[in-house]
Amino acid sequence: MKSSQYHYQNRVWQKSNSLPLASPAQLVLTFGCRQLASSKEFRNELRSAFPDADIIGCTTSGEIIDTEVFDETMVVNELTFEHTETQCRSINLDDFASFDAAISSLAESLPFEHLKHVLVISDGQNVNGTDLAEKLMTELPPKVTISGGLAGDGDRFNETIVWHNDKISAKQIVLCGFYGDQLQVGFGSAGGWVPFGPERLITKSEANVLYELDGQSALELYKEYLGEFASELPASALRFPLCLKNESDGDFTVRTILNIDESSNSLIFAGDISEGQYVTLMRANTGKLIDGAQLSAQQSLDIAGYDEPDFALLISCVGRRLVLQQESEYELESVQEVLGEGCTLGGFYSYGELSPRGFENRCLLHNQTMTVTIFKEHN
Repeated sequence: MKSSQYHYQNRVWQKSNSLPLASPAQLVLTFGCRQLASSKEFRNELRSAFPDADIIGCTTSGEIIDTEVFDETMVVNELTFEHTETQCRSINLDDFASFDAAISSLAESLPFEHLKHVLVISDGQNVNGTDLAEKLMTELPPKVTISGGLAGDGDRFNETIVWHNDKISAKQIVLCGFYGDQLQVGFGSAGGWVPFGPERLITKSEANVLYELDGQSALELYKEYLGEFASELPASALRFPLCLKNESDGDFTVRTILNIDESSNSLIFAGDISEGQYVTLMRANTGKLIDGAQLSAQQSLDIAGYDEPDFALLISCVGRRLVLQQESEYELESVQEVLGEGCTLGGFYSYGELSPRGFENRCLLHNQTMTVTIFKEHN
């Protein structure tokens, strides 16, 4: 497996004088600016450089290349495999009567024979990440692992865009299937956030919308906790996600607030919030977030069973970036320390991360985590 990176910033290519000529790459992962992704001239330039590749990607809340983070640029990751086949499929939710029908059609369009791993890139504003993960788990073969993330839009929460070759739109979801036994994939996802304050009972919710905690307006209660940050909602909510306690196993799940609805005094999350669950607010400091990123990288190596991966896809939450700010690159450096400088790092800051938890194959929606997916081909 070979990987190369190209970075388009300020109307010029960085780290490279130009794109390659007629590269044999099978897959090109591109993350960044919607204006560039929508530009016919830019798309034609990519297609000339990668004539046989599937070009997939999304808008972001920050583009990752190696151990640096950028905004309003385009990061291009060129992947060429020796023994592995890739196939990409995409759908737009507006073309289907229901979400379930859309995901069923999308999953079934991928050949299942020799399918090993599926990478998911999804719209981040119109998709319930919990439903997406659960439906894909139902539709894809049991031994197939799934990872990926939801597109971002800075801290604006206006519109996210996903692309697959010339298909560029909101409400789009792309799957990339990896085929063959010689590709080894590992994954890890960890946070670093710490619960604080009292536990509160979810007394009214519907899917990913939270209306009441302990019988009180969830939005009004949340504003009380935010204090001076309340005027900056919904962006400020990323600093204080919610921790959902899982009574069955004592573990917890983190949920990010994507938006608010003043008319119904509700909070809209990236994934489901269930009545009867207990929640607490969470906060973090720089050290714990960086430790979480490092743990995620180590988990990916433990699961893959090898050192020195060829390529690592990093998908980290926009909330982490808002807390880390200029120190965001520290979490990328902590990942590189674990994976080694020979591993190419690429990815983006997102509105939600998809990955199995630990050694389980079951894909889950995560929020406020650093998710690492590593790839290596063995001869």
